[in-house]
Amino acid sequence: MSSTVAKALTLLDHFSETEPEIGLSDLARRSRLDKATVHRMLSVMADAGLVEQRHDTKLYRLGAGILRLARIREKAFPFASVLQPELDLLAHETGETAHASLISGRALATVGICESSKATRVSLVVGEVLPFHTTASGLATLAFSQEYLSSRVLTGSLDGKTSFTLTDPEELNARIEIARQAGFGETDQTHEIDVYGVAAPFFDKTGLACGAVAVATPSHRMTDALRGQIIGAVLRAAQSITAGTGGKLPAGYEEIVRKTLSLLTGTD
Repeated sequence: MSSTVAKALTLLDHFSETEPEIGLSDLARRSRLDKATVHRMLSVMADAGLVEQRHDTKLYRLGAGILRLARIREKAFPFASVLQPELDLLAHETGETAHASLISGRALATVGICESSKATRVSLVVGEVLPFHTTASGLATLAFSQEYLSSRVLTGSLDGKTSFTLTDPEELNARIEIARQAGFGETDQTHEIDVYGVAAPFFDKTGLACGAVAVATPSHRMTDALRGQIIGAVLRAAQSITAGTGGKLPAGYEEIVRKTLSLLTGTD
């Protein structure tokens, strides 16, 4: 992919549920590109229906072309209809916020959420971009995805979201290996202060991770008992999503999960 096309498409990452419309100047500032360049890119994407500009405010928003592509994607590879019931169940089982994400280029895109009903809870928005190196979902996905993806992450920019974020490639690689051995990823305040995440990968038809399902809870509320409950629930949900979307578990994964659950319950 040419650098121009890549830069143009990354403009779409700035739109979210909480900020569905953004002005030209803001997009230029956030993308660190000059306004003339961003305007040209937006004009091309507008012609393709990927973005549109409101005539009254001049703000840009995602275009109808995105909706058309999303419907084609869901028809061919149904995820939403499978994900939401699993997320609802996961949030009910754990009492915490459940969310799911799919690989989207160089990051993960949040595609489903069920928030905790507790007053103090972790909140996300659909469409939110989650870096691989800062999140439990990212670690879980990298542990069971194609090698080139983890290599690209480890050799790319590892920006620190908090003082706890791992930005050293060797340390991050070690954490990915821990996730590979356990069957799930786990982080504490590496993406956001006072947020603890546990995630398990779900797999496509080739047996490679295509995303992850996770539970996020305030770190101050995490206990050993809650951690064990969340890990078991997340592993169950991930396998259910894999089956429901026509994926398959990679060789040896069921044994990894069995060992992990045995350690948690103290059984052989």
